[in-house]
Amino acid sequence: MYKKKVCMVGEFSVGKTSLVQRYVHSIFSEKYLTTVGVKIDRKEVDVDGEKIQLLLWDIQGEDAFSSVPMSYVKGTSAIILVVDGTRGYTLDTAFEIKSHIDEAVGDKIPCIVLFNKYDLLHQWEITEEDIAAVKAGGVLTMCTSSKDGSGVEDAFESISRMMMGKNALAAA
Repeated sequence: MYKKKVCMVGEFSVGKTSLVQRYVHSIFSEKYLTTVGVKIDRKEVDVDGEKIQLLLWDIQGEDAFSSVPMSYVKGTSAIILVVDGTRGYTLDTAFEIKSHIDEAVGDKIPCIVLFNKYDLLHQWEITEEDIAAVKAGGVLTMCTSSKDGSGVEDAFESISRMMMGKNALAAA
């Protein structure tokens, strides 16, 4: 069995913890609990007959006053950038974090951008053009909702496939 470390990064309150909880435990809670440091969950998955144990590192949010400790991302096999569709500036923060990670561990690591809170689409500040610009940069993007579960399984399956050198699912 392969073990693969996946780091989930993004601004505070974009839904990183909720995405992990939805994926690993099939639950969603309206209660907001700030992640302090890092929380690690595990999930075993199958990619075309190959077993993988995902080690999901839910890393504390980043803002102007705090940044992701690069020691957390050492040895990572993939990065999931989480963006809150209702707060446009979280897209810029996500790519600032990615830039720091690329400096620390290289830019050849599989990466996916999850535009989260799709259940609140009517409140989104992120536009179709924003998403298209990210895709044009060669990064896989998917829309997800921790609340209703849409896109969550596909997102984690895609990053798992990418880590194993397989084609990701078609972007949603």
